[in-house]
Amino acid sequence: MLEATGGFCAPNGDFRWLFGGAGSGKIARPALLQFDVIRTSVLILLAAGACLGAELKPEAVQAYDRYIHDTEARLAAARPFLWVDASPARLALVKEGKVAVEPWKGDGDTFVAGASIHDWVGAIFIPGGTLEKTLAVLQDYDRHKYIYKDVPESKLIARNGNDFKYYRLRVLKNGPISGVFRTDFDAHYQEVDPTRWTCQTRTTRVTEIEDYGKSKPHELAPGHGSGYLWRLNGYWRLEQRDGGVYLECETTSLTRGLPPLLGFLFVSSTHNIEREGLTATLQATRDAVKK
Repeated sequence: MLEATGGFCAPNGDFRWLFGGAGSGKIARPALLQFDVIRTSVLILLAAGACLGAELKPEAVQAYDRYIHDTEARLAAARPFLWVDASPARLALVKEGKVAVEPWKGDGDTFVAGASIHDWVGAIFIPGGTLEKTLAVLQDYDRHKYIYKDVPESKLIARNGNDFKYYRLRVLKNGPISGVFRTDFDAHYQEVDPTRWTCQTRTTRVTEIEDYGKSKPHELAPGHGSGYLWRLNGYWRLEQRDGGVYLECETTSLTRGLPPLLGFLFVSSTHNIEREGLTATLQATRDAVKK
């Protein structure tokens, strides 16, 4: 039971009283105004703390590398080739013109030392599309800034056959999460057979841009800044059949870790970024292919 007698407490680590949820107890009416002031102040302090800088630790990088190793091994052995083919419901959804997007497992989050790994997968069907046109859109890195709304800048740096080096600026904005990041990628495309292709994109460098769009933007050192994006890999699968192209993408990202209470405040925004970002990317790619 919480008693408001000139202060506050959180017995057993239950902070749900901050949000008026279960475990909040009852507060005498004369103390209600004081409680509201305390609760508002605590929430402001928590949000401010989450905006402080975070530093990428070697342990987090090692954990992400292990996760990526396991992910790529799983994808290499994946049967069926397409994620949607493992679920009649997902296949029917994309055939209706919708986008199927889900966490790869659970809620999509894996917590490691000082960081979080987010793993989401999505699929779309492009009626009338061809592998040639879809690959041309994906590989046209100089034009990504015109195709994807969250990419204000993009540029192809080098190409050697099916291997590409490029960079994109990525804007993240949802709830308390906000930032602009330069992401440098290596991309490798591989033809599986005449009707199927894969592509792996891996970040080689990620930096945060402070004051982007202002007179003096400043690029921070890798691993420093808000920590809302430290790594980002993408795994694409394309298959031409049924009068069009099935396009899938699984994304794995590494971001800062947050204490449990702060994580509770930010988890909704993180999931929105993953779901909405993947959905928008697939839809924009489909639109570009159909032009």
